[in-house]
Amino acid sequence: MSDRRKFLKSSVSAVSVIPMIACKAENGNSVLSQEVVKPALISTWNHGIVANNAAWKILGDNGKAIDAVEAGVRLTESDPTGQSVGIGGRPDMNGDVTLDACIMNEKGDCGSVAYLKNIEHPISVARQVMEETPHVMLVGDGAKQFALEKGHPEINLLTDQSKQEWQKWLESERKVLPKINVENHDTIGLLALDSHGDLSGACTTSGAAWKLPGRVGDSPIIGAGLYVDNEVGGATATGWGEAVIRAVGCFLVVELMRQGNSAQRACELAVERVISKNPDWREIQVGFIALSKDGNYGGYCIQPGFDYAVQTANLDNQMIKSGSRI
Repeated sequence: MSDRRKFLKSSVSAVSVIPMIACKAENGNSVLSQEVVKPALISTWNHGIVANNAAWKILGDNGKAIDAVEAGVRLTESDPTGQSVGIGGRPDMNGDVTLDACIMNEKGDCGSVAYLKNIEHPISVARQVMEETPHVMLVGDGAKQFALEKGHPEINLLTDQSKQEWQKWLESERKVLPKINVENHDTIGLLALDSHGDLSGACTTSGAAWKLPGRVGDSPIIGAGLYVDNEVGGATATGWGEAVIRAVGCFLVVELMRQGNSAQRACELAVERVISKNPDWREIQVGFIALSKDGNYGGYCIQPGFDYAVQTANLDNQMIKSGSRI
């Protein structure tokens, strides 16, 4: 970009370090982006800190990106205090917690589950779909049957807190769609670049609170909620899934990087595409994060309030506030 400040490259033994650069969005918002050494992690929202810690234990030991992303988001799935992913997730209109997840490795292999009930770790089921079946996606009762056959125990996902909130909603105006914001952020997506130079990604969610029964958002859809191309980079999304699906958002981010855009700029351009496809864009939130093959990362969203977590060999695990269109 025209106002990108240029720095001289520095180096450290056995690794190449590329310094911090400042980017400026077209609307004037300044966004810090950091090109980093391998390995690297980026994940959505504040629960990304814990997920990154778990994933880093694998990456820091020269482990594979696919193992790291699965291990990271599993912690979020098991956290009952996170009401947008896994156990404790807010239910649909009928009071059922339904889970969606997908995973993608450096080879382009991918697996997905949607509308899965009573299983703690949909991301691990998605990986088994990828590795142990000829399919990409299993849904509903079929996904649950597959999970049970693979040894996943059946559990109750609805916590007392989420049940009480759902019951309160039933007594209210029963608005189907609460705002997707920092309290109701509906997803964790995690992207990893390992020391071997390979990329993988994972995305898992309990979806929007009080959704219509049977609703599936972008999170389990390869190309919408997650996409990885090991020649280019990876991207994952958060926010109102219908808007992401309309733009095939994460595939778009990766293709924009393929065209030469930085991870940051690709996220910005993808948000603009989402806006162009959704006349109600001021009423929704959509955010993207991206990680390129060379370790460059970025994030951008429609509305303020979206944070993401980054950890690298030379950057401690920390939250970064995304730039926003509004």
